[in-house]
Amino acid sequence: MKITVIGATGMVGSRIVAEAADRGHGIIAASRRPNSESSAPTAANRPGIQALPVDARIASDLATALTGADAAVLTVRAAPGRTAQFLALTEAALTATAHAGVPLLIVGGAGPLCPPNDPDSIVLDDPEFVAEEWRDLAAASVAQLEVCRNHSADRWTYLSPPAVLEPGDCLGDYQRGTTTLLAERDGRSWISTEDLAVAVVDELEEPRGECHFTVAAS
Repeated sequence: MKITVIGATGMVGSRIVAEAADRGHGIIAASRRPNSESSAPTAANRPGIQALPVDARIASDLATALTGADAAVLTVRAAPGRTAQFLALTEAALTATAHAGVPLLIVGGAGPLCPPNDPDSIVLDDPEFVAEEWRDLAAASVAQLEVCRNHSADRWTYLSPPAVLEPGDCLGDYQRGTTTLLAERDGRSWISTEDLAVAVVDELEEPRGECHFTVAAS
């Protein structure tokens, strides 16, 4: 499988590139600065990984990155005060993948999930899971999912991580749910970026057809 990863040098994107390469997939590692320091090595010199400079705001750049791809992953975060640009980038990726006929998996945020004990609200509004300093970022993920739902593209999947996503060990094990935040037995809602990457590549290899799902550590 040939996979285009948009945002390939970020904390999540770099792990997805590495996980997919370990499984023998061909990777277009697309980012604005493909030679910049990433939070995890992507082994860019390994066979099967092509680092490509891409400005996702430019349609021709996205079209080039998607040429010959079987699937694409968008993994970018909203910068403080730049939610509009973040949403525009998401819309651009949806448009480009729809035009190319390539399914898109978006690694988003936990904001639009339902809290475990309150199916009528969303995580964004629950201070137990979203501290005030993270509220703008969580709100951006809610808006991002709405962009997906309102777009004419119909081959997208939105993956919401749990409340905490950070580097850690790759155990190769996780639990999967739909639109309700998942937690471990001790109540912690968490997964390592390494195991999130496992879940992403699992979904690319065997799509389950859900528009919105979540994962967490087992």
